[in-house]
Amino acid sequence: MQQTILIRNIRRELDASDEAFVFACRKKWGVPQNEPMRLRIVRQALDARKKNDICFIIHAEVTAEQRLIKRLLADRKLSAELLAPEEEALPEFGTECAKGRIVVVGLGPGGLFAAWQLAKNGYRPLVIERGKPIDERVQCVEAYWAGGALDPECNVAFGEGGAGTFSDGKLTTRIRDAHIDGVTQQLIACGAPEDIAYLAKPHIGTDRLRQVVKTMREEIVRLGGEVRFSTRLTGIRMRDGVLAAIELMHGGEAETVPCSALVLAIGQGARDTYTMLYDSGVMMAPKAFAVGVRAEHPQELINRSQYGAFYAHPRLGAAEYRLTGRSGTRGVYTFCMCPGGRVVASASGADQIVVNGMSDYARDGENADAAVVVQVGPEDFGTHPLDGMRFQEQLEADAYRLGGGTAPAQTVGDYFERTATKRFGAVRPSYRPAVQGENLWNCLPGFVAEGIRDGLSSFGRQLKGYDMRDAVLTAVESRTSSPLRILRGEDRQSVSHRGVYPVGEGAGYAGGIMSAAVDGWHTAEAIMRRFAPEA
Repeated sequence: MQQTILIRNIRRELDASDEAFVFACRKKWGVPQNEPMRLRIVRQALDARKKNDICFIIHAEVTAEQRLIKRLLADRKLSAELLAPEEEALPEFGTECAKGRIVVVGLGPGGLFAAWQLAKNGYRPLVIERGKPIDERVQCVEAYWAGGALDPECNVAFGEGGAGTFSDGKLTTRIRDAHIDGVTQQLIACGAPEDIAYLAKPHIGTDRLRQVVKTMREEIVRLGGEVRFSTRLTGIRMRDGVLAAIELMHGGEAETVPCSALVLAIGQGARDTYTMLYDSGVMMAPKAFAVGVRAEHPQELINRSQYGAFYAHPRLGAAEYRLTGRSGTRGVYTFCMCPGGRVVASASGADQIVVNGMSDYARDGENADAAVVVQVGPEDFGTHPLDGMRFQEQLEADAYRLGGGTAPAQTVGDYFERTATKRFGAVRPSYRPAVQGENLWNCLPGFVAEGIRDGLSSFGRQLKGYDMRDAVLTAVESRTSSPLRILRGEDRQSVSHRGVYPVGEGAGYAGGIMSAAVDGWHTAEAIMRRFAPEA
């Protein structure tokens, strides 16, 4: 009889191949090479605390005959535990008959996973996305980055895959949830790299994520769902306090669709939708977020600082960092770090400058970039539910005016001296189509500008070279998270509008691809517990 145990904290040498690692484990544990034993890595993290002794730390599932498992469990030198066989939880189905469509708004991770769960369980959801399919969306975005006009309905914020499609595709999350493994396995089934199942800091990369979301959308359609692109939610209709219908706009034509459940997986860029919901009486509240700039450094500098003499080792790849500091009572921190990436134009409306970061799976660009942001809250921008959104809009408009229609940028040396940048040095700005050298103090609120200055000084002490004079700052990073929360109850429905289910990052309940996907999955389950599948 075979059993499986989890063994934690196994050291793996940097140069060890998979075969050499298994051989070393067998030797250390006293397991003959001819004795059946299967080892599966479930987590791999880099230990670079000692720059002269970098290695991987592995958690592995080991399956073998009961006799061997019993001996390994008894070995006090091993951190091992017996794993019980997992039982797949079956979905719970309600008995209420839906009187209208079940509709999912938005094809970001929250909407994708809500729609997929509903479709595979027989609910045939209608999925609407105001942007275009991924192939057309990439063309729109590339044209904008090349200096063309912004398409306000199809850009880095709107379109198949959501804003995360043009990012590093990070799957790190601080939440602990039983659905995380399910999300990971579905992403792999749709073409994501298999290593996301065990890496401590997994990422897909924008280049591979595009095919993943397309494959997942095709799976939703195959399972009975309907997907409509270039379709925008313009209104909701209630009857006796319960959702009755939604109003849509497609190609200039309005349509009313009877609707029993509305999964509101809008992204945080959907400001017109926020306003429509507020005007419809949907309860929401302002929430804290963070704003700042994108900082670019040579990736080699980050590698040397993090890995020391091993900085060029092929098994290590591009190094990451996460830095925190204080500016008075405010937190200052780096966010959404993109190794070997580039800064991208992420506006979704006219006369805006918004920056974000993006990396391919290979992370082989010459620069590393990350947001350097300062915490802001209702005490800074106001207590009206839409005040945070208006604060963002003002920042983006100020950056647009300062840069004359393109992104304003400044070297760190000039930033400390508060002088406009006349020329860039060792670090070439990656933002397209181009940046304009300016003094960023002229487009940032005073407390934000001072917070960035304090953060850069602190980060330079934490990571050697971070405050280098030629590093480039590009403004403005304004959309780190939603500026508001659409209030929902324990049943995941809006506290004011029964039948409306706010989901994901745009609704204020997630902070990245993985947490948004899990949120969408749970919301689909809540709908399934209420309604019976379609006959």
